[in-house]
Amino acid sequence: MKKLLIIAAALSLAACSKVSMENYEKIKIGMDKTEVEAILGSADNCVEKTLHTSCTWGDDAKNIEITLVSDKVTLYSKKGLTDK
Repeated sequence: MKKLLIIAAALSLAACSKVSMENYEKIKIGMDKTEVEAILGSADNCVEKTLHTSCTWGDDAKNIEITLVSDKVTLYSKKGLTDK
């Protein structure tokens, strides 16, 4: 029974992923990082560079990558996302 609950929880989390085409389309150049996080949640990985920060939501197969300068979206891209 305990294993069944763990599997059900994992599947429900996967189904509720915020890394989706619908949420990707909400991202706009100039948005604050806090606005992006309201849509996608916390980034899975952020790397701070000299003049910008690159953040990724998702994994290697399916992700949204956003470049921020002064905590504002300057570039964004997607990988592995499809329309509903």
